[in-house]
Amino acid sequence: MARVVFDLPPHFGFSTELQIYISHVNQGGHLDNAQLLRLVSEARVRFFKSLGYPEADVAGLSTVVGDIVAQYKSEAFHGETLRVEMTPQDFNRYGFDLVFRLTEKSQGREIARGKTGIVFIDRAARKPAPIPESVLQPLLQRAAQPQ
Repeated sequence: MARVVFDLPPHFGFSTELQIYISHVNQGGHLDNAQLLRLVSEARVRFFKSLGYPEADVAGLSTVVGDIVAQYKSEAFHGETLRVEMTPQDFNRYGFDLVFRLTEKSQGREIARGKTGIVFIDRAARKPAPIPESVLQPLLQRAAQPQ
């Protein structure tokens, strides 16, 4: 089976820090793969909050994750602080990809990289909805500016 290979953008428009708790660690003593998704989800919520929106109400729409790709680069351990960087890219009518990179803060060791496909949803119709212009412009600005 071919491995996932994922190239990163030249810069990221958002970053946040998350600590690895004991509940994030598996029997192997390192960050559990399911917990990686939990950490990326927390960072995604913070990303939308940095734009002024709760994730559940982005200009009247909800957001859902349509897909996710993750490529592991090294282990992460209990007590480490991760820097999670994100930037929007590959926009389409109904959403965009939120590209991420996790690095261990003190050493700069890359832990993982990937993307989540974000889709905007009209809650009442329960169908994809176009990205509101009031949201698209701040997203494009984040995509263009380094953090």
